[in-house]
Amino acid sequence: MRSIERDTTMPSMISRVSTILRLYLREESEFTVSELSRRTGIPKASVSRIARDLVDESILERDGDHFRLGIRLFELGQQASRTTDLRRVAAPYMYELMSATKQTVHLAVLEGTEVVYVHRLRSKLTPPLPSRIGGRLPAHATGVGKVLLAFRPLEELDRLGDPPLAALGPRTITDPEVLRSELHTIRMNRLSYEREESVADVGCAASPVLDANGRAVAALSVSVHLSSTDLTKMGPAVAVAARALSRQLGAPGRPGSAE
Repeated sequence: MRSIERDTTMPSMISRVSTILRLYLREESEFTVSELSRRTGIPKASVSRIARDLVDESILERDGDHFRLGIRLFELGQQASRTTDLRRVAAPYMYELMSATKQTVHLAVLEGTEVVYVHRLRSKLTPPLPSRIGGRLPAHATGVGKVLLAFRPLEELDRLGDPPLAALGPRTITDPEVLRSELHTIRMNRLSYEREESVADVGCAASPVLDANGRAVAALSVSVHLSSTDLTKMGPAVAVAARALSRQLGAPGRPGSAE
């Protein structure tokens, strides 16, 4: 009974899945259940059940009695590679933006209804923030999130949940219709402002980072202490940095612009 309980707890299951997948870092590309059990020390019955579940999720593929890595891991690997490349390309622009504004600079991407912070340059002038590298926040309650949502189909706002939307800070926009209106303006201006929507007395100016297809793949932002900094003065600097990074990624300029 005890072994069954250990087998079904979340930490044990994650550990066993990780142990199995690490075998594929070696030269062998395929394993049978017996081989996986022998090399990992995990009971054969457990390996069989885990492998079957991983096949269902396309993390592993089955070929007869053998299991190999599936397409889902390739897709995740590609996403991780793109994020790493994005951080590398964005770093010089982020440092320049921080140097110009003396404020904390973020790089974030959109995943579903949340933003994920993939890079941050912390300024001592900025108060404590809820963001952290790898951390997530509701997209509708952040400057970077709003600017990324603005470049998504408006019908996707339905995925944010039933109104009122969850409040994160004292001035979070919780009315979907108000949010839709603001997103329309943000898309036209390619600039988003957030004032106390994620945390009290903190504001953010954000601008989209576009790829060669004109898609918003990330957002750059500057976060400030509202009581000591004029947020509107941060907007142009963020927009210039985001446009420069977008050009680096091959984004086309807007019609009639000098980009």
